[in-house]
Amino acid sequence: MKEYYMNLAICQAKKAFKKGEVPIGAIIVKNGKIVSKAYNNREKSKNAINHAEIIAIKKACKKLHDWRLEGCEIYVTLQPCIMCFGAILNSRIKKIYYGAKDNKFLGSLSDSKYNCLNHNINIEGGILEKECELILKNFFKKIRKK
Repeated sequence: MKEYYMNLAICQAKKAFKKGEVPIGAIIVKNGKIVSKAYNNREKSKNAINHAEIIAIKKACKKLHDWRLEGCEIYVTLQPCIMCFGAILNSRIKKIYYGAKDNKFLGSLSDSKYNCLNHNINIEGGILEKECELILKNFFKKIRKK
């Protein structure tokens, strides 16, 4: 199932790619059902916080009528940045699955359990890692050619 949901996150990343956004996608799942889908939208919105994770969290909160996303899992094509990790923690998401690793921001966090704000969050990386890395590499190659 992890690969299935990550493939859906990759589809979101591909949408971002086509729109000239850094290709990162996110899916939030609760009890085996998709609650929200999102992709980066910083360029179009001209808003620095419109990362895939933030948009997915906003959509999930609206759909579930609660800021607490307890019991939810998030699938992200790239390891979340510090801002997104904080939002994931604060929204009480129980597990992060990510594809490609990004040591710029959270390299010190290991893939296991992280305790913060009276909330435990599990982290597992490397889900379809090569596929997630490839879409990012292809995007930045395309940008450099311009």
